[in-house]
Amino acid sequence: MKAYALLGGPTNLWPKNIKQTLKNVQDDLIVGVDRGALFLEEMGILPDLAMGDFDSLQKNDLAWIENSVPDVRYSNPVKDWTDSELMLRTVFQDYHIDHLTIFGATGGRLDHFLINLFMLLNPVVRPYAEKVSLIDMQNVVCFFNAGKHVISKREDYPYIGLASLSTIQDFSIQGARYELKNYSSNYPRVFSSNEFLPGSKAFEISFKDGLVAAIYSKDIDRFHNL
Repeated sequence: MKAYALLGGPTNLWPKNIKQTLKNVQDDLIVGVDRGALFLEEMGILPDLAMGDFDSLQKNDLAWIENSVPDVRYSNPVKDWTDSELMLRTVFQDYHIDHLTIFGATGGRLDHFLINLFMLLNPVVRPYAEKVSLIDMQNVVCFFNAGKHVISKREDYPYIGLASLSTIQDFSIQGARYELKNYSSNYPRVFSSNEFLPGSKAFEISFKDGLVAAIYSKDIDRFHNL
């Protein structure tokens, strides 16, 4: 079973087809995290699970969630884990999903975006990192733990950046336009604007220690109709 979670990030950064994507979900899990649950309601989509402290919602909106959503889980506003981290743990440990796609994780408050990017470093949820993707209208972010991985090409995403989110050891990129060999660092580093070779559908990365984010991206025309 797959899962799709909507967070409370700015709606203008959602992928254009998000409503169609979520309405076509069958036999998979749909999750609203805090204000994301209200956004789902506004699209006419009933989540299977809603999580958060819901402190930003009006009473009538929270009442709709409590009366309509089959599984509602409340978090304490004063907590060590973010709602996003709690959601990750819940969907993998309680619902045993195979993959999680997260929308609404980027944009808006920078601290919220950084939390959503770095939350996979949490030791409790890090084992699930390779089963998580963040998607917005311009980017798809996937995560990789130490080892050897094939990075496959995605249509409509001409660029790919690779970011070490922690200490990294012997990081190598092979078969891409810009290669790298045995790079090590004790601080995060972004290798941006790499590309697949002409006619190639994949390249390889490998590293001995660390967490790497693969960021597929595309340019958006400034006159693009959001």
